[in-house]
Amino acid sequence: MPKKSTSWGRELVWGEYQKELILPNILRLLEIKNDETILDLGCGSGLFAKEFAAKGARVIGVDISAWLIDLAKQSSIKNMEFFVAPAHQLNFIKDSSVDKIVVILAIQNIENVSEVFQECHRVLKNNGRLLMVMSHPAFRVPKESSWGWDEANKIQYRRIDNYLLESKVKIEMHPSMDSEQTASSHTWTFHRPLQFYFKTLNNNGFSVARLEEWNSHKQSESGPRSAAEDKARKAIPMFLFIEANKN
Repeated sequence: MPKKSTSWGRELVWGEYQKELILPNILRLLEIKNDETILDLGCGSGLFAKEFAAKGARVIGVDISAWLIDLAKQSSIKNMEFFVAPAHQLNFIKDSSVDKIVVILAIQNIENVSEVFQECHRVLKNNGRLLMVMSHPAFRVPKESSWGWDEANKIQYRRIDNYLLESKVKIEMHPSMDSEQTASSHTWTFHRPLQFYFKTLNNNGFSVARLEEWNSHKQSESGPRSAAEDKARKAIPMFLFIEANKN
């Protein structure tokens, strides 16, 4: 059965990359302290938010999908609250009241990024931290990147087209849900080069403090190309992590 997905790309159940790669890394980088406030933008059904709360944080989860927020509320624990809202309209959050904001696998599904960063700047405390995880825009361009095989040199390579050109791409989804549930059969994803994120963060009062590139932890089954495939996975990152601090 296909996994259900949010309009911003956050799945309802743990995917392998989410659980084995993203979760341990984001917990390491968040350095959660008791009673600090963490805003999870594009929280989906609250999988990551629940992990943050279990570590002692007060968590605010926001997603544009009312259905997913209902699911998040059903499995919520102490010190969690959830709101249905677009990421650029957080009127229910006071100025300078949030310690950290996380945006996990969501920013590339949001069109008005500058407005989102502006709102993040408003709700963050001075020196507050914005932590984002996204598909690596330098190596994963929707419908403009792919794996290839160089038979002569026995090399698995990554082909990238149109990296510097911003694009809006319709992505078909395969939600598995009851007929009474409402969900779109597709979502939109936006490709932007790295310089877009750096410039837009800077224009909205942020300074980039840290960048990490995370590669796949998977390994190929034994076969004639397995060594080359495993080497390519280690050499070409799958996800990009950016931390920006409020100036």
